[in-house]
Amino acid sequence: METRVRLAKRIAECGIASRREAERLIEAGRVAVNGQIIATPVFFVNDLSKISVDGKIIDRKSEKIIVWKFYKPRGVLTTRTDPQNRRTVFDFVNKKTMGACADQRLLYVGRLDYTSEGLLLFTNSGDIARKMELPSTGLKRVYRVRIFGHLSKEKIRALKNGITIDGIRYGSISVKIDNFDGDSNNAYSKRANFWTTITLNEGKNREIKKVMKYFGCRVSRLLRIKYGPFSLENLVPGTVQQASGREIDALLEMLIGATGS
Repeated sequence: METRVRLAKRIAECGIASRREAERLIEAGRVAVNGQIIATPVFFVNDLSKISVDGKIIDRKSEKIIVWKFYKPRGVLTTRTDPQNRRTVFDFVNKKTMGACADQRLLYVGRLDYTSEGLLLFTNSGDIARKMELPSTGLKRVYRVRIFGHLSKEKIRALKNGITIDGIRYGSISVKIDNFDGDSNNAYSKRANFWTTITLNEGKNREIKKVMKYFGCRVSRLLRIKYGPFSLENLVPGTVQQASGREIDALLEMLIGATGS
């Protein structure tokens, strides 16, 4: 039986745009099927349809974009192999957890260091992986971070405005103090253990640990809970979950808004 899908869905599957943006492209007269401009999103195509956007043919061999959410445990390397034979994130990417998708060349997005944990993403699209990690894209990364030290309101304001350390400029970092271990009355004026929610827009290498060290603080636990539209939700360490179509659409909307393409 012939498989027919909506034109906007097929465009989204090829990574050109989200479904919503694809519908706008169609309505603007920028999409053609078999050489004919299509004026309505209510149009179906099959596997033999030749689709073009702005005159450029969409490669029918393009793979459907897939994103997997993975809870990286502490003590696991974000790399493909390790000469010391330590566990890597790819030890968890297998047919038992991901089915046939494990046979694809998956790329990780949003490296976490050995002692950090939380949300790590995998995708089969090199273009999407690259765009997601570009600082200019501005996808928000949200972390729960346990810190020991003294983080005054003045330091928090400085982080919000951006800061330069050892010649490296770090953009705006939002820090919300959640709770303290012990007396919170003088929380901002003494050294203490406390939990924070930290939001980054760039995600430079070991950014949180470096800026906290600069302020004389020590990070004792770092857990990423969100990356762009993807959330850790109910995942437990070492488990994976395929992202939903709605999450993929939201990602494409964000990337299109950031890059204009």
